[in-house]
Amino acid sequence: MHAHDADDTSDPSSPSPVHDAYAAIRRGNFRRYWLGNVLSILGRQMLTVTVVWEVYKRTGDPFDVGLVGLVQVIPVLSLALVAGHVADRFDRKLVLSCAMGLSVSASLGLAAVSYYEWHLAGTYGCLFLLGVARAFLQASKNSLVPQLVPRAIFSNAVTWNLGGFQLASVAGPALGGWTLALFGHAYVVYLIDAAAATTFIVLLAGLRRRRGEVSHETATLKSLAEGISFVWHHKVILGAMALDMFAVLLGGAKALLPVFAKDILHVGPFGYGWLAAAEAIGALTMSLTLMHRPPMARAGRSLLLSVAGFGIAICIFGISRSFTLSFVALFFTGTFDCISVIVRHTLVQMLTPDRMRGRVSAISGMFISTSNELGEFESGTLARFTSPVFAVVFGGIGTLAVVILAAVGNPQLRRYGRLDGGDLRDEGTQRRGEGISVVAIDAAIENARVPDGTDVSPARSAR
Repeated sequence: MHAHDADDTSDPSSPSPVHDAYAAIRRGNFRRYWLGNVLSILGRQMLTVTVVWEVYKRTGDPFDVGLVGLVQVIPVLSLALVAGHVADRFDRKLVLSCAMGLSVSASLGLAAVSYYEWHLAGTYGCLFLLGVARAFLQASKNSLVPQLVPRAIFSNAVTWNLGGFQLASVAGPALGGWTLALFGHAYVVYLIDAAAATTFIVLLAGLRRRRGEVSHETATLKSLAEGISFVWHHKVILGAMALDMFAVLLGGAKALLPVFAKDILHVGPFGYGWLAAAEAIGALTMSLTLMHRPPMARAGRSLLLSVAGFGIAICIFGISRSFTLSFVALFFTGTFDCISVIVRHTLVQMLTPDRMRGRVSAISGMFISTSNELGEFESGTLARFTSPVFAVVFGGIGTLAVVILAAVGNPQLRRYGRLDGGDLRDEGTQRRGEGISVVAIDAAIENARVPDGTDVSPARSAR
């Protein structure tokens, strides 16, 4: 354990310091990263809502809309382990810059296909390249942030990152829809995305960060699989990832927004932009709320309840025939999803040693991509053979079933305590009010070891 980690293992019974909601953003390096990341996400959100609208407009088939997600998730899943190893082996800032460069090229390709009205195969090809870029972006971005801020304020940095993501997600879909309505051409949005990604690359060039451990292993099957082994043996991380994956996989209603906007709610691009932004507005509202509060004291229970609320909101959206009610339902999917994302991402990064963060982040990215893109494909396929309403409601009910299974089958996750790592209730505690026993702490440290004996207990994993 490094010297600067000593303050991270303070006595949980001691008085908590005053919570600083702006601790992370006060740091110049994190602020530059945050700004560039928000701009790039803004452009990507504009691109995402635009490309599904363009594809549905050209074909009128929900299945083709579902393919938009599928062609992006294939390279993410295929390259995730390799991308994680690259993020651990090489300079994460360089990896991130190269991935953003590939993203710029793919966006320019989408603009060309749209402008010249080439075959949709060109659109899917460019989306495939975006998926390749995403595979390396997920591993490098997630593992770079812990090098920008100390462990004590990492949860605050996660909340700021999520708040920035949701801020961009609020403005992105709305701007995408409004740009479509104003210019009438999708290629304008794709060019904006390319410009935003380029700005992020420029901001990254001046970024200084604290270097963490660098893995010098060659890319063997053993090194690639080490992250999988770590996640598999850490039931809290595995449970949080799996819960998020299956819940959003089943509740992937976002892919059907063009169908609901056009054929059920009968609103044009302007209304579609607001519907696409509703979830992000809710998430932004929740992230701003959590930003000004101390880390969660019962994070496991909060995670389960938030995913249950997400499923209920999805069901309400599916049966709604009112634009206002649909907007409100999507708003609450965002508020609940915000809580689950903060808990999951904080757990993954705080409980993972720096030398493995790239690989574990890549695995987390696989779960996210599986839930988002495959969820879109699942919703589009089910809607084609049944109906959009059935697909959405079925997904919401399935999400509630997943929560019940997770609550019963993973008591470690259900009992997880403070999100800032102040206790070890994720691995076992005494009854409420009795505190944490030495036996429970020893068990937590032992269970946090990967099979080769490497010590990755929370007190030693942060760097």
